[in-house]
Amino acid sequence: MPSISQKGQRMPASPIRKLVPFAEAAKKRGTKVLHLNIGQPDIPTPHVALDAIRHMDLKVVEYSHSAGNESYRKGLAAYYGKHDITITHEDVLITTGGSEALLFGMMACFDPGDEIIIPEPFYANYNSFAMSAGITVVPVRSGIDTGFALPPIGEFKKLITPKTKGILICNPGNPTGYLYSRAELETLRDIVKEHDLYLFSDEVYREFCYDGAKHESAMTLAGIEDNVVMVDSVSKRYSMCGARIGAFITRNRELMATALRFAQARLSPPTFGQIASEAALNTPDSYFTEVIGEYVQRRNVLVDGLNTIPGVICPRPKGAFYCVAELPIDDADIFCQWLLEKFEHKGHTVMMAPAAGFYAQPEPGRRQVRLAYVLEQDKLRLAVECLQEALRVYPGATVSVAAAQAAS
Repeated sequence: MPSISQKGQRMPASPIRKLVPFAEAAKKRGTKVLHLNIGQPDIPTPHVALDAIRHMDLKVVEYSHSAGNESYRKGLAAYYGKHDITITHEDVLITTGGSEALLFGMMACFDPGDEIIIPEPFYANYNSFAMSAGITVVPVRSGIDTGFALPPIGEFKKLITPKTKGILICNPGNPTGYLYSRAELETLRDIVKEHDLYLFSDEVYREFCYDGAKHESAMTLAGIEDNVVMVDSVSKRYSMCGARIGAFITRNRELMATALRFAQARLSPPTFGQIASEAALNTPDSYFTEVIGEYVQRRNVLVDGLNTIPGVICPRPKGAFYCVAELPIDDADIFCQWLLEKFEHKGHTVMMAPAAGFYAQPEPGRRQVRLAYVLEQDKLRLAVECLQEALRVYPGATVSVAAAQAAS
């Protein structure tokens, strides 16, 4: 039998999706699974986007320009202009989700063997994209004790070698929900400028900032205009994950021309997704006001609830709709599988993403999980109740929840 490639063998399984077979088996047994493992919002997609699909009058579903429909790119440029990001449609390349934007960027900017520094924990698929592009992820550790703040500049400088070609951040962050401040971005700007690196900024959660905090884009950093690549997507902003429309954005014309060659090789981004995404640009501000208010309440229900459980540590995120919690357990992979195979409470169990997969090496995330607060509040309350009961009876618990409750 032919062998599988070494790259294929090294490609990591998604920590977000690898437990799906166990969840499916739980459902077949009649257990209801509360899905906190994946960033699939239950927020309705804006009507303007759905109506555009329902009422389109195409006679032929044809290829678009490889960079995407010009009218959509012009609409995006106008959208970014409202967020103090001055670009033209020629600085925008439409991609099949933010994933393709990241992959195009890595292939256009880096050679095999190059290194990219990423604050960890980070979105698990960054590992997969880097492996696909043949580059090496060099993690710089952020800790749960600081709420996953940007590590000091000295920690970055320790990691820079002749092979270092870029830094990648997610702002607000997945999986932590951390929102970078202007000062932190300017620290990154100084590092990028000093060493002439690329700065990749994944900003797909830009709309979701809480407690009066403001999103600051890497595209607004002066002095590194040709170094910045912004990645965006409609998936979470408009609750349109299935549209598979993202964007690769840079003012660097040589880089854009290079990325376009990769885009030409895959022909064009999805037609229906572009139609819906262009229409979504007309989503009223009231939609985001309501959605942000709902996410704040969901965050409070989940994070406050988790922090009442003895031994659980969960920083309060200021953006996105994820949090990372450290649990009093032996191993999060084992615990998350046990929840689906052997536990239920009131006919329910909880599915989470073990956080080891959000690190370059698994050990720092061994007792951590990522939770997405994308369910309605009553379900989140039930999820917290399930987790508290699960930690009370889990054989690998390192803190006795029952004893702590009795003592209080």
